[in-house]
Amino acid sequence: MGAKRKSVTRKGVPARQSRPAWKPGLTALVTGASGGIGYALSRFLAEKGFNLILVARSVSKLDELSSDLRRLFDISVLVVPGDLAMFGAAEKVYQSVTAEGITVDLLVNNAGIGTFGPFSETEINEELAMIQVNVTSLAHLTKLFLPSMVKRRAGRILNVASTAAFQPGPLMANYYATKSYVVSLSAALAEEVRNTGVTVSVLCPGPTHTEFHKRARMEDSGLMKLSFMSSEEVARIGYEGVMNGKRIIVPGMLNKLGVAASKFAPLTFSASVVRKIQRRRRSI
Repeated sequence: MGAKRKSVTRKGVPARQSRPAWKPGLTALVTGASGGIGYALSRFLAEKGFNLILVARSVSKLDELSSDLRRLFDISVLVVPGDLAMFGAAEKVYQSVTAEGITVDLLVNNAGIGTFGPFSETEINEELAMIQVNVTSLAHLTKLFLPSMVKRRAGRILNVASTAAFQPGPLMANYYATKSYVVSLSAALAEEVRNTGVTVSVLCPGPTHTEFHKRARMEDSGLMKLSFMSSEEVARIGYEGVMNGKRIIVPGMLNKLGVAASKFAPLTFSASVVRKIQRRRRSI
């Protein structure tokens, strides 16, 4: 696999290459790589010898991560700044990668956002941006990279959802619904590509130490009282799961028990329980 030596720009999105040449070997593309699970996954993949394509909005954070990973693990890294909340951003990421002549062996659709509060009161632009990032861009990137994987009969996709996918989520209704979509799409695609040499996995972490909860303005949600896993532990379990071709990956015994229990509970009952857990400690 090769790459051109100069950076290119397609439709205003620069592809920032951090090495003059692309080292041969496995390559992973990680969205939302600047923090949280995406950051931890990027470091874990680099440690395992993967070359990386890092996608996120923050150029400075990506450049810093790229420099650290190249220094520590002697891999090739391509930084592709992009805001997946914008229409067409996935296409621009794909064009930047293909213009460099790079083959993606592992696609990690990790980028995700949320917002907290009653659906009737939250900002409409935030809700629509959530659908764009969590659903549309994830599906778009999968649609763009999957055909070539099937054609060469090799490749892996890891979509990051949440244990939220398995029940309704009052006070984060849209977020829970988007993650349900990710699980459903991933499970269906995993079956479609069975026996093609390609695997599709979905990672469903529970509460995890990231910046997600701060950005979603849910610091005083009752959810914050639950037990949290580290991003590094979730990343390790996600990596092991996708490399073993596991379709649905739920890190942690408590999360596994919660998912199992949700399968037997009526939706109305689950919604009531989730609301009681998530409601703000001082209101609702």
